Amino acid sequence: MTTTPHAADAARSPLRLKELASADVRAAFARAPILIIPVGTCEHHGPHLPLGCDTIVVERLADELSAATGVVRAPAVEFGVNDVAAAGSASVRRKTLRRWLNDLLVDWERQGIRDFLILTMSGHAAHQEALGTIVTERARVRVVDILAFDLSPFLDEPHGPIHGGEADTSLVLHVAPHLVRMDLARDCILPEAERRRYRRGSRLKLPERADGSVGLATRATAGKGRSIYQHIMTRLVRYLADANSGAATG
Repeated sequence: MTTTPHAADAARSPLRLKELASADVRAAFARAPILIIPVGTCEHHGPHLPLGCDTIVVERLADELSAATGVVRAPAVEFGVNDVAAAGSASVRRKTLRRWLNDLLVDWERQGIRDFLILTMSGHAAHQEALGTIVTERARVRVVDILAFDLSPFLDEPHGPIHGGEADTSLVLHVAPHLVRMDLARDCILPEAERRRYRRGSRLKLPERADGSVGLATRATAGKGRSIYQHIMTRLVRYLADANSGAATG
């Protein structure tokens, strides 16, 4: 199995579960008993970003990871748990997201999957709690919030990613620049005491003046997004290589 991305991987096609015949899935699961599951959200991230920006980024990562490693990727779950009240935003309850994935994972586990890699780009506490309490019979479930990696070397934002800020915007500029309205991006700098309340993972709603985006959105660039994306890809490919090696010897 490939352990690092390289130029040849770009010519490979991702193994999308919904596009494969059952026999092809069986063969892929036998080679690598791992499944990548992108879980997105549909929520307001500021006037400059699309509602599905979390989904768009993790789907792209799932495709490229699949192409680079030969691991199958499941269709995306496009709705997560959030508390953003804005036109188009929609949320499911924690137990709904958890039950949905519990039902799916048990079927795939019984077909031989030993490791599930769930990719998300939402650090909202209720969303993470739903994903973190998924139950399997024996398979390992790894939930990765891609913005929980240390991204400080790539950002001007001193305290790391915040909802709709520099990191989110840079990643979408890299993955889907045509969907970003940088002319509408606005920075929302919170006082220190307030900032601590609205870090990623907070259960509290964003302040109204933020308009869905907190942080230094105007500092975002496609170049930063590319560097962040490559950093995340390297970490994830390494994890899948280790997981597949463990499955082969287990």
